[in-house]
Amino acid sequence: MSGKKFGVLFVCTGNICRSPTAEAIFRKLAADAGMAEAVVADSAGTHGYHVGEPPDTRAQKAAAKRGYDLSGLRARRIEDADFQRFDLILAMDQDHYAILARSGGSSAGHKLKLMMSYAQRFKERDVPDPYYGGPQGFERVLDLLEDAASGLLKSLRKD
Repeated sequence: MSGKKFGVLFVCTGNICRSPTAEAIFRKLAADAGMAEAVVADSAGTHGYHVGEPPDTRAQKAAAKRGYDLSGLRARRIEDADFQRFDLILAMDQDHYAILARSGGSSAGHKLKLMMSYAQRFKERDVPDPYYGGPQGFERVLDLLEDAASGLLKSLRKD
């Protein structure tokens, strides 16, 4: 990577479960790998349901057990400027990908990918929404996102 920080934006529906969890995991893995100065991470939602709110308390608790701090994050909706600001925009599922592809226009298409395209151990294409389920859903999201974030970091090291 060059001297410019590489920007990654993680996107889910309301920006209170999956995408802030992905952001926190990626930031910690990057810091642990000595790459904190080379990357910038953020998260957003495709919808503005929870703008300004902290991540879901269940997501925060599950993440904290694994050493990730989501407490300082606040939900926001994706903005047009994000398509210019970030080098990579990662959708948590295929519905988010479709929304981003429509709203980002043709110039942003090369920046869009599914988060799970970086997974190394899991075959799932989508990170499931844990919002309406129990604690096991949040644990599953953490497993998937840890795998994909690790793969993402590996891919950035190669560039």
